[in-house]
Amino acid sequence: MFGVRFPVIQAGMIWCSGWELASAVSNAGGLGLIGSGSMYPDIFRDQVRKCKAATDKPFGVNIPLLYPQIEDHIQIILDEGVKIVFSSAGNPKTWTSTLKNHGVTVVHVVSSSKFALKAQEAGCDAVVAEGFEAGGHNGREETTTLCLVPAVADAVSIPVIAAGGIYDGRSMAAAFALGAEAVQVGSRFAASMEASAHENFKNVITNTKEGDTQLTLKELTPVRLIKNEFYQEVLAAYSRCASTEDLTALLGRGRAKKGMFEGDLVNGELEIGQVASLVKEVQPAAEIVNDIMRTFKSCLGKLQEMNSMGDI
Repeated sequence: MFGVRFPVIQAGMIWCSGWELASAVSNAGGLGLIGSGSMYPDIFRDQVRKCKAATDKPFGVNIPLLYPQIEDHIQIILDEGVKIVFSSAGNPKTWTSTLKNHGVTVVHVVSSSKFALKAQEAGCDAVVAEGFEAGGHNGREETTTLCLVPAVADAVSIPVIAAGGIYDGRSMAAAFALGAEAVQVGSRFAASMEASAHENFKNVITNTKEGDTQLTLKELTPVRLIKNEFYQEVLAAYSRCASTEDLTALLGRGRAKKGMFEGDLVNGELEIGQVASLVKEVQPAAEIVNDIMRTFKSCLGKLQEMNSMGDI
């Protein structure tokens, strides 16, 4: 479907997924995605053009459908000949037919089998089943990847891409066993050398331990955050029974940019997945892709050995 060597897709994360990361992943044999949600239209166009110059391999863009300048981004996608779009955070019916009429392959991110069916009905070519473990925007139902992927795979006939808690070949093999045909990796690539995230944020990722993240702000848009000082402010607001308006005021504008792109570890919003606790170093994107595939093949070998144990 994508014309790539490996079924490894880099998530289009805001403030982390610029053209350097997307092109590096694509050049390594995976599918790189530019995260357009944190970009003004002129910056987005520039990022697409730089990515096209940096790789002759397929790449795509992730576009949140609730983005205020969505029409401009869609037009840039069509003008620049982008052939793969991952949409999220909105109704896939809105733009899928427009994109597909221009030869674009469309994939939508979902957090339930109900929304997966809606994406299929909207004409999407595949869906990303993103479990509760994931960073960034997430499902309110808190369905884990282990439960979500097989439910979605049973519900739809289009390909399913597993996301949330995917770190290496072990989790990739598990996702394939659950019915996925590819995996999407976010947190590990956020800590890559080519990621556009601030070095402070990358270093925090590599020091994150189990239990250091929490899904919160469900009243606005569910997001998994590292438990820094800003998170503690959110926690205190909940203890005061803060209203949605109070939470919106606390979040303010540019909080994610402040944390992930500018490196303010105190006042910034630090979005990352639970799997960050496994990330121990900042690596080149190609090294990450190769490690995922190497450990995946190792897992397959072990499973084949178990399969030779005899018939049940």
